[in-house]
Amino acid sequence: MITGRYAPSPSGRMHLGNLLCCLLAWLSAKSKGGQVLLRIEDLDTQRCPRHFADAIVEDLAWLGLSADGPEPPLYQSERAEIYQYYYDKLADRGLVYPCFCSRSQLHAASAPHRSDGQVIYAGTCRHLTPAQVAEKRKIRAPAWRVRVPDEEIAFVDGHMGPYAENLARDCGDFYLRRADGVFAYQLAVVVDDALMGVTEVVRGADLLSSTPRQLWLYRELGLTPPAFYHLPLLLAADGRRLSKRDGDQSLEHLRQKYAPEEVIGRLAFACGLQDAPRPVRPEELVSDFCWARVPRQDLCLPEGLF
Repeated sequence: MITGRYAPSPSGRMHLGNLLCCLLAWLSAKSKGGQVLLRIEDLDTQRCPRHFADAIVEDLAWLGLSADGPEPPLYQSERAEIYQYYYDKLADRGLVYPCFCSRSQLHAASAPHRSDGQVIYAGTCRHLTPAQVAEKRKIRAPAWRVRVPDEEIAFVDGHMGPYAENLARDCGDFYLRRADGVFAYQLAVVVDDALMGVTEVVRGADLLSSTPRQLWLYRELGLTPPAFYHLPLLLAADGRRLSKRDGDQSLEHLRQKYAPEEVIGRLAFACGLQDAPRPVRPEELVSDFCWARVPRQDLCLPEGLF
C-alpha cells in the first residue's frame, strides 16, 4: 500500500504553508488508494510543547484531513532509544566524530556557504587526535557529525525532477546529534520514515537539498527509502515566507473567519488544483489530483485570498 505521512513540528499553530503540505500529502496518497500516517516531530521538547501537537491533530480533523494512524500519533520525543540504536550502527563503523565548533565559527564570513546561504562544514574537527578531543572536552561538550564520502547522490523527485549533490562538496559532514544529546532531524526522519513503512514523502522545497544526505543514510543503515515529492513554498501576498509567528496566517486565526471547506478550496485554488476559490472538501479533490497541476515555482498567495 502507498503510505504517505504528515510530519509537523509543533512549535506553534499550523500556518497555510504547513496546511498546503498536509493537503498535498493527503491527496497524493489517497489518489493512489493509499493511507496517511501522522508523526509529531518534537525532538526539541523545549520548542515543541504538547499542546501545540494536540492542536495540530484537532486542526487536521476540522479540515477533513485526519490521519489513518497511528493512534495516538508517533512522537519523536519518545523514540530516543531507537535513534540511539541506529546512531550506534554508524558510530561502530567509525563514521561519527565529535565537533567542537561554535555557531559563530560555523557562520564566519570565511566559512564555505552554499548559494542558498547554508554553511558547508569545512571538516574542522574531522581529524582531531584523541588528545585534542580530550582537551577540547574540558571546555565544551561536542556535537556529533557523520563523515560523508566524496560522492554524488542523485535521485528523481516526483515533482521537481532530477536533483543531485556531491555530499562532500555541497553539504559536508552533517550533524547526527546536538551537544545537549538531542538527535538531529536528518537521522530521526530517516529512521522514522523507514520504520513506519512510509513509501512517499511530500514536503516543502526548502528540504530538497536534505534529500541526498538522507538517501545516503538510508543506504548506510540498510533501510529502504521512500519516493520524494517536494512542493513549492507558499509565500504571503507580499512575497515573504510564511511563519508560525504570523498569526494572521495560522489555523487559529483562519478558523475564526472561514469554514473548513473554504480554507481547503482557497488553498486548492492557490496551488492550481481549482480554477476558482470555491469551497470544497478534500475528498472531492482526490479523483482529479495529479502533480502536474501543481506549479514547481514558489506560490504567492493572491492579495485578499485569505
